[in-house]
Amino acid sequence: MFVRIVKLSFEPSKVDKFLNIFNLNKSKIRNFKGCEFLELYRDKEHDNIFFTYSYWADEQDLHNYRHSDLFASVWTDTKQLFNNKPEAWSVDKLVSLP
Repeated sequence: MFVRIVKLSFEPSKVDKFLNIFNLNKSKIRNFKGCEFLELYRDKEHDNIFFTYSYWADEQDLHNYRHSDLFASVWTDTKQLFNNKPEAWSVDKLVSLP
């Protein structure tokens, strides 16, 4: 399983706008071909910092999403809200204990 972790830091006054964008698009992202799981986390100490975790069947599926009209639309709206450069990691899931 291929996992994508993205750290997003927003202007505090723009957090609600981000949450609205995410909520409007979360089902579309989760239902994109190859996306097997999607979660959004919020930092406990800095409520303007978020993390997305998405699980993908393989790296090509993430590549296809990142080059899709859906991603372009979401990213265009979201990137205007940042107060810091986003960080992203692509990792392979090795172990998961339910």
